[in-house]
Amino acid sequence: MIDWTYSHFRVLMRLIAPQALLYTEMQTAGAIKHNAQRALFYSPVEQPLALQLGGADKDELVYCAQLAEERGFAEVNLNLGCPSDKVQAGRFGACLMAEPARVADCIAAMKQAVRIPVTAKTRIGIDQQDSYEFFSSFIHQLINAGCDKVIIHARKAWLHGLNPKQNRSIPPLHYDYAWRIKQELAAVPVVINGNIVNADEVSEHLTHVDGVMIGRLACNNPYALASIHQRLYPDSIPASRSDIMARYVEHIAQAFEQSVPLSLLLKPIMNIAHGLPGSKYWKECLLSAQQCRNIAPLSQALEALQHSEHQLNFRSHSHA
Repeated sequence: MIDWTYSHFRVLMRLIAPQALLYTEMQTAGAIKHNAQRALFYSPVEQPLALQLGGADKDELVYCAQLAEERGFAEVNLNLGCPSDKVQAGRFGACLMAEPARVADCIAAMKQAVRIPVTAKTRIGIDQQDSYEFFSSFIHQLINAGCDKVIIHARKAWLHGLNPKQNRSIPPLHYDYAWRIKQELAAVPVVINGNIVNADEVSEHLTHVDGVMIGRLACNNPYALASIHQRLYPDSIPASRSDIMARYVEHIAQAFEQSVPLSLLLKPIMNIAHGLPGSKYWKECLLSAQQCRNIAPLSQALEALQHSEHQLNFRSHSHA
C-alpha cells in the first residue's frame, strides 16, 4: 500500500468506515530518522491509527516505536511481508521470515520500550519455505517474543522472480493457514488479509479469526467498505457517497490552501463512483480539476455524483 495509504487517503477511509483501525503505508526506520515530521504526519481524524514500520535494526526500531507512542499512534506494526527488491536490499520486509530469531529480538525490544501494542504483518512463507510447519514455527516465535497481534497476508512471497504486484496475486491463497494458527493461539488476535472483497467474505473469515484487513479493495472501490462497515456495525447508518464526498471536498479545500498538490488529494477519490452510472464523467471532472490546478470543477463533480446516486436508487426501486 506504499503511495496509497498516505494521510489524505486515510482521511477518506475514516469518513467511510468510522470504526475501522487504519494503518499507515510502510515507513522505514531510515525515513523516520531522516524526517519524522513528514513520515509520521497524520490528521487527528484518522485515529485510531497504527504505524507500520519497515526495518531490521533493533535499536532503530525501538527509537521509531517510542516516537510512534509519543505521537499518539494506537499501535506499531512491523512489516514482514513486503517482497520488493529495495526492501530486500535493506534486509527487512518478507526476507526477515528467514531470520525468525532476529525478528523475535526486535519485537521483544520494542515491547519493552513502549506501552502501545506491538504487532506484526507477515506472509505465510517465502520461496520454498512455505509449509504450514515453517509458518507456525515463525508465528510462535513472534508470539513468544511478546507480539500482541499477527496480521497474515495468506500468500507466500517469492523473493526472486516476481515483482511486488505479481506477489499480490500469483502465489495462491491459503486462508487455512491463518485459520489454523488461530486455533493454536486462542488468546492472540489473528487478522487475515488477501483478496477479501465483500461483506460476505469478511463475515465468513470472522468465524475463524478475529479481524480482516482490507487493502486493494479500498483503492479500487473505496465505497465498498461502507457496506462491510455496516455489516460489522449494524447500528451505524452508512453515509451516501455524495455526503462523504461533500465532507472530503472540504478537506481538499483546506489542504489545497496549504499547498498540498491536487494530485495527492484527488487520487483517493478517483474510484469513489465505481459501479455508478456516470463514473467516467466523475473521473473526467477530477482530472480537469487536477490539470487546471483549480478546485472549482469539484462542485460540478459532486453534483454529477448526486445525480448518479439518484439514478441508481431509482433503478433499484424500479426493480424491487
